[in-house]
Amino acid sequence: MALAASLAYRAPLKCSFSSNGEALPSSNSTPFLGDSLSFSRSPFPGKQSLSKGKLVVFAKKISGFEEAMKIRRDRDKQGVTKVKGRPPLRRGRVSPRLPVPDHIPKPPYVGSNMMPEISSEHQIHDSEGIARMRAAGELAARVLKYAGTLVRPSLTTNEIDKAVHQMIIDAGAYPSPLGYGGFPKSVCTSVNECMCHGIPDSRQLQNGDIINIDVTVYLNGYHGDTSKTFLVGDVSDAMKKLVKVTEECLEKGIAVCKDGASFKKIGKRISEHAEKYGYGVVERFVGHGVGKVFHSEPIILHHRNDKPGCMVEGQTFTIEPILTLGSINCITWPDNWTTVTSDGSPAAQFEHTILITRTGAEILTTC
Repeated sequence: MALAASLAYRAPLKCSFSSNGEALPSSNSTPFLGDSLSFSRSPFPGKQSLSKGKLVVFAKKISGFEEAMKIRRDRDKQGVTKVKGRPPLRRGRVSPRLPVPDHIPKPPYVGSNMMPEISSEHQIHDSEGIARMRAAGELAARVLKYAGTLVRPSLTTNEIDKAVHQMIIDAGAYPSPLGYGGFPKSVCTSVNECMCHGIPDSRQLQNGDIINIDVTVYLNGYHGDTSKTFLVGDVSDAMKKLVKVTEECLEKGIAVCKDGASFKKIGKRISEHAEKYGYGVVERFVGHGVGKVFHSEPIILHHRNDKPGCMVEGQTFTIEPILTLGSINCITWPDNWTTVTSDGSPAAQFEHTILITRTGAEILTTC
């Protein structure tokens, strides 16, 4: 979710794929996030018939889904880049959640462990709403920038959580992740193979790690949501490249946004760039509308898709692609939040909240 990270798309079918691209049942499940989004492969042989001694071939235009499946099959055959010498991520000790002063306004989900429903309403703002979205986005960006300055070997993710929490409440805002569906911390910290929703704990960052810090603040009734993947010490060239290309994918996704543009262009542009480097684009987690409500329509798919719908001036939503060096399939830990790549390969993510304008998109989470 955009908790500070991504939101799993609720889809009617849940499947994975064999090496030849055929749909198979999947055992992956994330109880609070709904089903993963996957598609079965459509046949693409074309039709043939004879007419007056001539061979006539009726070709069928390849769809976005079929193209995505072909690319996945080709990528599986090529294999993936391996990163050596990195032990699997392990859960550390999670300390109690931090208090928030009573005078700070809290979002309506605080106090309940139930996962809020995704609002079906697109969030389109008037001038006052835009001003408040800008303020929330700017604060989130400042907090994220500060958190990034703390990143170093031996620092614990729990220490990052404390620093983020304090900066947000000092600004008179509420850390949106805290208490969202029972989430116990004020920020998400996703290390190495963790795709998203990592819970800050006592684990120390190690030289060579990468870490996504995902910050969302609730200020004056509006949420601002952003994330960035940081390098910890001396990081391998393979992981540096993954991080760089993931940020470029976010930029390319934003570049196609403007009033009247179709949402599916975002996933197409991101996929095209990621595929140049052989990276996988995670399909399970998505961007979302954000504003007065933490998560709403539109659901933003980062991979190739045929999802209908167009952007509207004054609308705000997040774009937050996750790329991997290996499998895009995931496993969720028993804490029901931490989601890691199924093969242990590294993952990187970047996120911005944007405002749709007549001619383009304004990035709200900058400072």
